[in-house]
Amino acid sequence: MWARARVVIGAIMCAGTYAIVLALGQTAALQAWFGQLLLGLWVVCLATTWWMCRSEFRWRTPVLVVVAVATLVQLPGILVVPRTSSDAYRYVWDGRVQLSGTSPYRYAPFDDRLAKLRDPVLFPGLGPGDRSGFTTGPLPTDRAALLTLARDDPRTRINRPRVPTIYPPVAQAWFTGVAAVTPWSLGTRGLQVGSAAIAVLIAGALALWRRRRGDDPLGALWWACCPTVLIEAGNGAHVDIVAAALVVAGLWVFTTASGRRAAFVGGGLLLGLAASVKLTPLVMLPALAPLRGTGVIDRLRRALPAPVVAVVTLAVSYLPHVVVAGSLVLGYLPGYLAEEGNAGRAAVLGLVLPTAWLTPAIVVVMAVTAGWALWWVSRTAATREDAVLPALVLFGVLLLATTPNYPWYALPLVALAVMAGRLEWLAVAVAAYLAYGATTSPPVAGFAYGSAGLVVVAVSVARARRSRRPSRRFAPRDAQSVRP
Repeated sequence: MWARARVVIGAIMCAGTYAIVLALGQTAALQAWFGQLLLGLWVVCLATTWWMCRSEFRWRTPVLVVVAVATLVQLPGILVVPRTSSDAYRYVWDGRVQLSGTSPYRYAPFDDRLAKLRDPVLFPGLGPGDRSGFTTGPLPTDRAALLTLARDDPRTRINRPRVPTIYPPVAQAWFTGVAAVTPWSLGTRGLQVGSAAIAVLIAGALALWRRRRGDDPLGALWWACCPTVLIEAGNGAHVDIVAAALVVAGLWVFTTASGRRAAFVGGGLLLGLAASVKLTPLVMLPALAPLRGTGVIDRLRRALPAPVVAVVTLAVSYLPHVVVAGSLVLGYLPGYLAEEGNAGRAAVLGLVLPTAWLTPAIVVVMAVTAGWALWWVSRTAATREDAVLPALVLFGVLLLATTPNYPWYALPLVALAVMAGRLEWLAVAVAAYLAYGATTSPPVAGFAYGSAGLVVVAVSVARARRSRRPSRRFAPRDAQSVRP
């Protein structure tokens, strides 16, 4: 009875602590300490999840238990406005603009040609009859001028209201679909509910994945109760949750499809759709490209289908927008890359390298990681299921190399860590929150991500050394890959 109660008590503890953190973070006295409150949430959720996964009780329907817990812990975030960023307001706006028949890549939110789409939720200081005096024009090439153009404005909750959208086509399809069924007065609530639902579906999928591999389905609670998922899905409504779902689906199809063609085409298609939500999943392509065969041509023929399908899918998703917006289809992407390309990025490498060397160093690090991934999936003993680990490593190394201070970027990483049974990579998600709370201090981000990288390396080395030892006959708990 007590073993069964562990999961119930643990779920209530996670949801309750999350609700308290959100409530305290909205008080005037503690708003500035919200980052520290989130770190406290990490401590509680990690300890509680470890405790829940230690339960000896065997549920008859463990997948449903995971889904129920995932649903409960998402509820507090849905009830309050997004806390870690204002991105969700841009999502609402992009969906509304598309429903009006206009491309969000063409005009910035402040452009008076879109004035009729304004409402008090998104534009508390600018009504449909008011004029901002702004007209969308070409992006400046000077970084200082770009930063001035991209500044926020108190008249709207949308960030960077003077530049067009950056989000790719599948993300835009998600925004439009949610906007079509959400009244304007509800603001971001539709996106929050939808994102929470996707997080719950991913939890169920991960539980099924683990059961299929012979592991305890309750290991999926590491996703369901992860603070990154709690904060950035149901509350932040970040579109990265859609990318995470497509990454999980793509790897599932790639590793489990009965036929080789179905695996490579299906996996590549879904990974291409994920890249059309956020471009970062493209780094996982080497994990889907095993170089096996009797010659160079044969190896390329076997390795290229999934990456080619992924890239073609991404390109095709842009075609309707190219027809409508032409060269404007890139939106604010060039500006965003220029805006983010400062010394605050690559903070780990920046601890030891001059700024001018950072971009080449990132390229070298990712190339070496891609080479390892190709070797891993091309081994004679490798199976398609071995693609999950290199996908995780590729995405995790990308975050370690670029050190984003946006914690929601780690959503696919958390899902991959649970799929691969490599929970040490959650340290990277924790580091993202440390970087988020120290956006003006690159060394803090560097030390945070650097420490996370050391954790990953240390645990990986310890696991490798342990795997080389002679197995013990009577050690059933050692066979459980995720349950601590």
